[in-house]
Amino acid sequence: MTRRILAIFFLLFLAVTPATGAEKEQPLPKDLPAYGELKPFQAPQVTTQKLANGLTLWLVPRQGFPKVSYALAVRGGLSADPQDRPGLAELLTATIDQGTATRTAKQIAEEVQAAGGDLSASAGSESIVIGTSVLSSKAEVGLAVLADVARNATFPDSEVALAKRNAADHLQQQESNPSFLAGRALARVLFGQHPYAVTSLTQDSIAKATPEELRSEYARRFRPDQAILVVVGDFDAAKMAASTESLLGTWAAPSTPPVPAVEKPSFVPPHAVFFVDRPDSVQTTIALGSLGPTESSPDYAAARVANALFGGMFGSRLTLNIREDKGYTYSPGSFVVSRRTAGIFQTWAAVRNEVTGATLNEINYELNRMATTSPSEEELVHAQRYLVGNQAIDLQAEDSVGRSLARLWILGLPPEELGRENERIGKVTIKDVDAAASQYFPAARQAIIAVGVEKVIKDQLAPFRLEMKAAP
Repeated sequence: MTRRILAIFFLLFLAVTPATGAEKEQPLPKDLPAYGELKPFQAPQVTTQKLANGLTLWLVPRQGFPKVSYALAVRGGLSADPQDRPGLAELLTATIDQGTATRTAKQIAEEVQAAGGDLSASAGSESIVIGTSVLSSKAEVGLAVLADVARNATFPDSEVALAKRNAADHLQQQESNPSFLAGRALARVLFGQHPYAVTSLTQDSIAKATPEELRSEYARRFRPDQAILVVVGDFDAAKMAASTESLLGTWAAPSTPPVPAVEKPSFVPPHAVFFVDRPDSVQTTIALGSLGPTESSPDYAAARVANALFGGMFGSRLTLNIREDKGYTYSPGSFVVSRRTAGIFQTWAAVRNEVTGATLNEINYELNRMATTSPSEEELVHAQRYLVGNQAIDLQAEDSVGRSLARLWILGLPPEELGRENERIGKVTIKDVDAAASQYFPAARQAIIAVGVEKVIKDQLAPFRLEMKAAP
């Protein structure tokens, strides 16, 4: 009986484990119907206005589902943190809803929950966003609480002390994750001393942060002339505009200068290997990165299509190679991330120690193949449909639309970009993909991060004859 059970487990193991050798691709049935017409995402109509105090207001009425979503974004995220307090914006967002001049943290939570939602805050590279989604019948309540937090947060000493302890514990947990270590190291390698190099708190910045400092940073960043409120959902536009004027129209901008715009990076990332020693690790996490296009770049849509073909979707070339064919990793991927003044092209894979070098070789091969070999028409269509379809799914929810529009404003783009990008994706040609891939994908442009056992990394990557040094 024991042998039979072991045999069954062995067969199940084989069934769920990626193949370690090349498999013959099975042909698809010949009678499959043709693709339907590719329909670009239909972006919602956005009414835009600006209040006298400088606050930008974008309204997106969507009748039907009885919810209203608010996203209030201000300029000044992680890239605006003081040089000796990296990641301070994260601590600010963790404490911003913990009390105002007229509401305690408990009252804030209870009022929003009674309205059918909750309040959240997050810090990005160039912005801080606070938002909530509430029932349409409670839209006024949700907006009132949001406005109070945006204007009157007090950062009580006891709440800041608790947030600091939680942040220290969370950072310690994050630093046990090789993906976090790789992402932090890659940002530092790509951007050097530029503000975009900041991706998280440090234990030192947590320890030194004070309630007074958070109040000062809050006053510096939260100002109407550097903010946008996006409202999406089932509401009357005229009434919502009046409510916003009533609750936020008297919000005054200080006389001090606003958070300065982030300058374009001039640093050129080195083509070298930067390792993060993680003793006893059975895997190596590999991250490659280079500077890419911004969302306002003419070739941004083509770069997104090229990325989908390379490693940005499950049927990508990279996935078919190092997962399906070689069995080196379970789920590799690649990404194009846009900041206001710089873009990032990143590739990622976590692999067994013994195939660290082989994996980097295949990644380099696929990068250079993208840069030198045109995709087929079928590959192009597949990538376009994947991107267009995913956005249509992502933007079904009101809060997703709101945050996406707020992000466009932070990037300096109009609301119409929400629909234009997919139109551009649908028009991308093979020639466009070739041009973008040759610009951003060559392996020689990539900085390489390897998180794992130092000796394994050095031994496995030695044949590439690249400079190796500890990650910053």
